[in-house]
Amino acid sequence: MRYAIVTDTYPPEVNGVALTLQSYADGLRQRGHAVDIVRPARPDEPTGTDADGTLRVRGMRLPLYRALRIALPAGMQLRRHWRRRRPDAIYVATEGLLGASAIRAARALGIPVVTALHTRFDLYMADYGLRALEPAALGWMRRFHRSADATVVATRALAAWLDAQGIPRPVVLPRAVDCTRFDPARRDPALREAWGLAPGALAVIHVGRVAAEKNLDLAIRAFRALQQTQPGARMVFVGDGPLREPLQRAHPDILFVGTRRGRDLARHLASADLFLFSSRSETFGNVVLEAMASGVPQVAFALGAAAEHLCDGLHGACVSGSDADFVDAALRLADDAEGRRAMALAGREAMLRLAPVQVVRELDALLSGVRGEGTPVEPSLPERHHARTAA
Repeated sequence: MRYAIVTDTYPPEVNGVALTLQSYADGLRQRGHAVDIVRPARPDEPTGTDADGTLRVRGMRLPLYRALRIALPAGMQLRRHWRRRRPDAIYVATEGLLGASAIRAARALGIPVVTALHTRFDLYMADYGLRALEPAALGWMRRFHRSADATVVATRALAAWLDAQGIPRPVVLPRAVDCTRFDPARRDPALREAWGLAPGALAVIHVGRVAAEKNLDLAIRAFRALQQTQPGARMVFVGDGPLREPLQRAHPDILFVGTRRGRDLARHLASADLFLFSSRSETFGNVVLEAMASGVPQVAFALGAAAEHLCDGLHGACVSGSDADFVDAALRLADDAEGRRAMALAGREAMLRLAPVQVVRELDALLSGVRGEGTPVEPSLPERHHARTAA
């Protein structure tokens, strides 16, 4: 079969959505399918079609986040492209102008279309001083996903939220993590020494965009609190974004090492002792799974992946309360080296059960079964991990 994935973000961009989509595309190709990618052209690229079927369309930088690009509407271009290379189903991963164009083009051509809720953009409005636009963002998301034959989400909580919004046919597709890449064996004493850590000192890490929606002031506040009992501790930020420079200026003792990819990212994560994930607007958060696979206990709010996979007290701290509760949990874990070792083992063991090949198989079953016009076919899959339509 031939599938098309439509997205505003794709590697070499580094974020959870881009990397998830790349794993989907690679996995579907390994299953014998053709997969075409539709994405915005990067600044150094022309628009047009590659030999592998990738279609690059015109894009623009996001005004409040210039490191990211979004695609402009491309309805006629998509119709021409899909008449030549007609997909059996289309997966629209991002809810922008390109995604809306893709849905309209798919409907005009009679091609089944599945959307995905990878990011709760409505929750980002307040982080960027645009709270007044939250209802408009939510209205756009409702119209967008209601027009699809199914909407893929990563957690049962998101499926319930879609149902509450009147968005029909949510399908839960669990995420997976590559445990061959993210592995405690990648812990690197030389890297820890380069961070300025004495033997046995605590390395605290944050991995993700250095941006307002990640609530990074709270992570730093928690680190400052645990420094009172762990004066040799160091904090490392892995990632980039609009807040990197101001945070570096305000906190010169904190290490900002920029974006890391592949095994280098895995090495950085495995070399830490405690991950502080302070975001309150996560739709999922792949890095929660990556930290668990790397044997790094974490403190996170009970949202997205943390609510679904992080067992409080077993794998780390899953916080349901206030910012003060987050700080208190960070202090408890920082002062409990034996407890962190047990959590590291338990987290790793839990992630070994989440196989990427199983997730891709479920996605394949969904895309091959969808019939169009709002009638997705329920895939026949094992009960434990199957892609399931919410009741």
